[in-house]
Amino acid sequence: MTGAIMRQVENCAYLDIETTSLSPADGELTVVGVYLHNGSEGKMVQLVGGEISDVRLDEITENIQTLYTYNGARFDLPYIKAKLGLDLTQRRVHRDLMYDCWRNNLYGGLKAVERQLGIRRQTAGIDGRMAVRLWWDYQRCGDVTLLEILLKYNREDVLSLKMLRNKLRV
Repeated sequence: MTGAIMRQVENCAYLDIETTSLSPADGELTVVGVYLHNGSEGKMVQLVGGEISDVRLDEITENIQTLYTYNGARFDLPYIKAKLGLDLTQRRVHRDLMYDCWRNNLYGGLKAVERQLGIRRQTAGIDGRMAVRLWWDYQRCGDVTLLEILLKYNREDVLSLKMLRNKLRV
């Protein structure tokens, strides 16, 4: 490529968690969603309930160079460390897109930023509080439809991070 700068393909991942509480002291991880991306290919992985472990999450992200989150420095990664004893920043660079949003005068939670940027969701109206309710209702009655809604919500959160990164051009 004459005159063109070739960009190295980065193995990266986008991560978002669902929990039963804002505090790991009295809450549990219910879903860990990770979208693995290597430039041309992507793969969504979701760990649910008892599938969530330090070993499994470390295996999934072992080849990742950069991990992207939204508010992950203050919530997702400390929660994972508290519950699993796993520090995902030890072998990977972490980039919290919330701070990139702030630098671009985009404030609020992920859904508020999505609205400001015109990112649409199929699970509009579902928020973190409802995600907790979906999990407990699924646990109580075993209705797989509730789990499917929770997983769709988490998947949209994770994939939204990729769209957000592209819109921010970071």
